[in-house]
Formats: sequence, C-alpha cells, structure tokens
Amino acid sequence: MTTSTHVKDASVSILRSTEAIRERAEFLLQRARAGESSWFEVDDASMERAADLVVAVTRSRYPDLKIPYHSRWRHFEAGGIDRNAEMRTRLAALDTPSQARAMIDLAVVSVLLDAGAGPDWGYVEPGTGQRFTRSEGLGVASWHAFADGVFSSDPNQPWRVDAAGLRNVDVDVLGGVFQAGPENPLVGLAGRVELLRRLGAALADRPEVFGPQGRPGGMFDVLSGPTIAAHDILTRLLDTLSGIWLADNDIGGVPLGDCWRHPAVSGPGATQGWMPFHKLSQWLTYSLLEPFEWAGVAVTGLDTLTGLPEYRNGGLLLDAGVLRLRDPEVAAQTWSVGDELVVEWRALTVALLDELAPLVRTGLGLDSAALPLACVLEGGTWAAGRSLAQQLRAGRPPLSISSDGTV
Repeated sequence: MTTSTHVKDASVSILRSTEAIRERAEFLLQRARAGESSWFEVDDASMERAADLVVAVTRSRYPDLKIPYHSRWRHFEAGGIDRNAEMRTRLAALDTPSQARAMIDLAVVSVLLDAGAGPDWGYVEPGTGQRFTRSEGLGVASWHAFADGVFSSDPNQPWRVDAAGLRNVDVDVLGGVFQAGPENPLVGLAGRVELLRRLGAALADRPEVFGPQGRPGGMFDVLSGPTIAAHDILTRLLDTLSGIWLADNDIGGVPLGDCWRHPAVSGPGATQGWMPFHKLSQWLTYSLLEPFEWAGVAVTGLDTLTGLPEYRNGGLLLDAGVLRLRDPEVAAQTWSVGDELVVEWRALTVALLDELAPLVRTGLGLDSAALPLACVLEGGTWAAGRSLAQQLRAGRPPLSISSDGTV
C-alpha cells in the first residue's frame, strides 16, 4: 500500500466514524452559540420547552414507557397491524440464522426505498383497505413487495432480496408495487429503481460479505456473535454500500456518501472542511438492531450512533425555538443538501439531540440504559417534530430542501 493510499484510507475511515460526526457537530454548535454562525442563533432557554414537548408526545404514544427503537420496523406496524409478528410466523419453519437473513434483507431494501413520497401519494393495503401515506405507506408497500417475492430471483424463496432479483426491478414493477400512476403520483420513482439497481451491483461485488447470491442478509454471517457493536454494523454498511449514493463527495475517488462541505469545520489532512452525517446508513443501522437481537445477538454501544439529522428532528428544534434563523426570509427559499445552511442545520441537530436526550430522560424518569438515544428518537423527537409541523404548516418542514432522497 502506498503512502498516499494509506492517507486516503485513513481520511475516509475518520469521516465514516460517528466520533467525527459528533466532534464536528459540537464544534459548529459552540460556534453558533458564540454568535459566529451566518445562519442560526441558539436559544438554550428553549431546550426545556422542547424537552417537555418530547416528553408529552412520548407519554401519549407509549403510556407504559416501553419504547422501542426508532427504526423501519415501526412503519411495518402502521394501522395497528403487527406485520412483524406475521413475518416471524411465516418464517417460523426456517432456522434462526435464515430468519435473521430474511429480516435484514427486508430492512435494507425497505429503508432504501424510504425517500420522500410527496404529498399526493398513498398506498391502499390489500386485505385491510387501509390507506397509508409517506414513510408508513412506503414501509407497508415494501413489506408486501418483499412478501410477494418482488426482490428475489428464486420463486421458491420469495422472502429474500438478492442481486439478481434487484436487477429485474424496473419502473413498471416498482410502480405497480407502490400503486403509482397519474392519479397517484410518487416522487422519484425512477430514482428508486436506479438505487435498487446500484444496490444489486454493490451486493454482487462483495460476495465475501453478502454471499454468492448477493443478499444483504449475508451480513448476519459476517457480523453475528454473542455480541455485536452497533458501530460495527454501521462501519460494515459504509464500507460496502457507500458507492450506491450518487453524491459527488469523495476523497481520492472513494465515495463519502452523506458527507458535505462546511468551511468552518476543521480536521486532519483531507478531512478538513468535511461534515459527515451518514443519516440513511445510521437509520438503516437502527433498523438492523432488532433482527440481530431477535436472533439472540446482543447489540452493544447503541449510543455510539447519533441522532438522525433529518427534517423532523431538525424541524422540532426550529419550531420549538431552540434554533432561530438569523434571516427569517431564507425560509421562503428552496435549498440544496450541500448548501452551507442545510449542512449547518443538520450538524446543529445532531449536537442538540445529544443535549436534549438527557432532559427527556429526566422528564420521563428513565436512565440511558432504559432509554437509549434510539428510543428517545422514537418516543420522541421525530414524532414531536412531525406534530409541530402539522400544527404550524400542515405537515411541511420549516425549511424546504431539494433532495434526491439520499439524506
């Protein structure tokens, strides 16, 4: 290995760590508190109000305070139907590792299909007749597609995702899955197909991780043991799947994914000026915790993962007054994910969620062991952000971001 290659790999490794995410987000938060941000002011006095809102929403949603992880599995429970239990029943004849592989397959493909659906799309579930929109609709639709074998190349093994099966998915197939059409328009349908194709290629390229069929569930065999660290799951995802994202962000040709420029951020060597987030990869990691745990693998270090920097959590902080725009007029514009304002908003969200979590725990009378960050988010911050957005803007976020679904 040449010196330049070693330096490049070291830089990429730093930017794929949640330690770097937290350190850089905290730096930008302290900078904003010092009045040095061009975009935001921080009102620490409003943190108690934000925490009280999250506590109230959490108690409303989970009166028994038995709060699960914030993950894709919650969307599979939409409409009061426990599809997760139904899945485990259907898979009961398989051994435990095979069940875990199937559930990892589902989580991966469903999370990657969870980009914004747009305001006019909905999914009517066969059998129940219930109509679901947004993330819940995408989750329920992808659950049924998985059950129907849409992502499998083997008709005798419908409950799986493999590289060949993903190559067979086209716009007509996925449009049918999501009931999309002129009267039910789904934002980014073609982009979702291309993302699945890139996923299939990435799975096929790494048989030592994903097996000869290229299955996401192959990770179970590589990672499982008596215990697994949550950050090790994230690292494996970033090392193997970062290339599926189309962002131009890279170091020496190695794609960085959800990692963006901010001129105030410092760091060693080539990491200078980069603010990493890896939101979708962390959302996916959160969604893989339960398949490992259901298979009897203890997942440790949950709080090494960060809060998710997306518009519900970030919206909570703006709508609760913890963050204020220096120029309120910028809220009328549409921003790109790489714009400094958006990068900073997301960074401040990560850092402030770490400060909000202990306040929420105190309000609920729980400690970090009973309420890790994954459960604070679920209880929680995401739902409180959605509730405030509904009250203030009919559900729209406080800032408009033009996104390709990767963040």
